[in-house]
Amino acid sequence: MLRPRPARWFEILAARDDATLVLEALARTGAVELEARGGSVLPAAYTDVLPLLARFAELAARYRAYWPPAPECRPSDFPEIPVVALQHSLAVVEAWAHESEPVIQALQKNEAERRELLLWRPVLHALAARALDPALLAGAGPWLAVRLFVLPGGGGIDATTRPGAGLEILASSLEIDGTTHLLVAGAVEVLEAAAQAVTAQKGSVHAVPGWVGTDAEANRAHVERRLTALDDEDAALAATLADLAERHRLRGALGDAYRLQWLLHNVHALESSDLLCWITGWSREPVATLARALDACKARALLHDAAPPSGAHAPLLLSNPPWARPFEIFSRAFGMPSSTEADPSALLAIAVPLMFGYMFGDVGQGLVLAAGGFWLRRRYAVARLVMVGGLSAAVFGILFGSIFSLDGIVPPLWLHPFDAPLTILLAPLVGGVLLLGLGLALQGIEAHWAGEMRRWLLTDAALAVVYLGLIGAFLESAGLVVAALGVLWFCAGHAVLERRVAAAPRALGEAVEKTFQILVNTLSFARVGAFALAHAGLSSAVVTLMAATDNAVVRTVVLIAGNALVIVLEAMVVSIQTTRLVLFEFFARFMQGQGRAFRPLPAPPFSYQESSR
Repeated sequence: MLRPRPARWFEILAARDDATLVLEALARTGAVELEARGGSVLPAAYTDVLPLLARFAELAARYRAYWPPAPECRPSDFPEIPVVALQHSLAVVEAWAHESEPVIQALQKNEAERRELLLWRPVLHALAARALDPALLAGAGPWLAVRLFVLPGGGGIDATTRPGAGLEILASSLEIDGTTHLLVAGAVEVLEAAAQAVTAQKGSVHAVPGWVGTDAEANRAHVERRLTALDDEDAALAATLADLAERHRLRGALGDAYRLQWLLHNVHALESSDLLCWITGWSREPVATLARALDACKARALLHDAAPPSGAHAPLLLSNPPWARPFEIFSRAFGMPSSTEADPSALLAIAVPLMFGYMFGDVGQGLVLAAGGFWLRRRYAVARLVMVGGLSAAVFGILFGSIFSLDGIVPPLWLHPFDAPLTILLAPLVGGVLLLGLGLALQGIEAHWAGEMRRWLLTDAALAVVYLGLIGAFLESAGLVVAALGVLWFCAGHAVLERRVAAAPRALGEAVEKTFQILVNTLSFARVGAFALAHAGLSSAVVTLMAATDNAVVRTVVLIAGNALVIVLEAMVVSIQTTRLVLFEFFARFMQGQGRAFRPLPAPPFSYQESSR
């Protein structure tokens, strides 16, 4: 749990024609990272398809929106030679495209008409409310033109003159759904210049449709009638496309193309001969898991659980119980621990909620955060931390006697922050000493793993004694003697390691610098108490505002709004401070993040069914 474990090396000897099936089956386990042996390249059988994939990409750019979704596309159970398979796929897709092109053009025409109808519907409604005759818009000309400019947020045009022309244009501004619509009338050449300005601002220009009439109700009825008709036409056209896809067996052709596209994007080297290929890499699951995946795909392959090649650096995996896994986010943010570094996720599962809850001590606000984290836990990994932090805040709210910023509802089980602010500040310092002490202990464990225990005992262990002696000096003056002995130990240790007495004076400077650093790190934990007091101050401000009125409704509104503000503001601030203390104060003692993270081969985007060879 404390030490990252290396992934397992595996080797697979497979028939070359079944390599695609094997790679697909391995990817679907989500437990494999490929690593070809030195000197391997991608076989020519795969590189030869690159020009064909470029052609497929061109077709996808034009037709992907009208293809069946990728998850519905199932590739062949027994793929052919890559070039042959992709040639067949392209032939099918191009034949489908030839027959589907008129249908697609009809769909695109309908979509363009639908956009115009949806654009003009609110505009005509706004004009009717202003008692303007929309028929005059369509009847303008030939020297006078009318255009509708739709401008992005903050956009505009010169609605009075065109520079140097001396010609006026008239504009009526309509605000619809937060977007500016300018109905502009003017000379044709003036409007052309204005249209260029609108286009440069990424706006759009629209002519008045010919169907616009005098009767506002008739205009509305025309829009609704055409929208309904377009929906019916689109449904019929979509059915035609579905029939064409079925007739041409488009899903299978696309699946084969997607498979090769996925493979070329994710597999960059593969040792291969005319008949066999050698697939190697790392797995985070037992070999039995890979064996089951190979059996399911019926590929001709032999799996071997082998020792990794000489010089290979295995990717590392964090091994934590479920309750500690959400806190791996801190280690991964700093960098993957190496094989000789400790993964402190289990320790953080205790320390992080304590720091967060201490700074955010309120029962009601904590439960709101916990409920929000629980609701979003499947969507965002960090939501699980929010959930645990909210529960911890609720516990500290009981200790501080605060429920939705209100004091006195329940007596504090420990103390109220304002009753003993010095105690509130000192308690996190004690916690900081314990946490940093654990960091120093982890440093010693890492030295043991790295085979550098002697160096650690002669140097860094002495600094741990100095630190603990200085901390103990606040309780007993003898701690200063212990710290002084630690300094002598550190200097003597460097002299022994470097085999020269002259190393001792330089080591003294290093001891002073590192001791100062860890003392500053310790003082940083006072911010936990400071933010606990700040949280109590914000809560007090909410109560003070409530007391300024006797109106029950206003008091309720102030209570709800004040608590919402505290939850949003404090959640961000407390999260940042907790993260800072973990990454820059705690991790600085022992973490370097020099390990190689495990990166599994991504699963292909198409559907999959077990073949039955």
